[in-house]
Amino acid sequence: QVQLVESGGGLVQAGGSLTLSCAASGRTDISLAMAWVRQAPGKERAFVAVINWNGASTAYADSAKGRFTISRDNAKNTINLQMNSLKPEDTAVYYCAALRATSLPTRWYQYEYWGQGTQVTVSS
Repeated sequence: QVQLVESGGGLVQAGGSLTLSCAASGRTDISLAMAWVRQAPGKERAFVAVINWNGASTAYADSAKGRFTISRDNAKNTINLQMNSLKPEDTAVYYCAALRATSLPTRWYQYEYWGQGTQVTVSS
């Protein structure tokens, strides 16, 4: 089992920046692809970004490319999502998710471990 705890959400003005963090515990010795997935009010969950087990590869949703950066520190069992140039449409609950895989899954429903989420609100 893997436990995930997110932090760093909050309220920010459009154009601002925010960094989300996710701390993993439990069976972190296995190869885990780790991702950020978000869910806006009234919408389905949507993939945002993923990083592979050693941090060498990443993938982003089109909405995140050029604005968001995912990174990981395996020594600390954490991943981060640096979000710049935030827009009101980025408002959502952001979830950290993990999957035992060496690939880069980009479909949110593929993930087996989930955090409880952190709210990000971008005001216009």
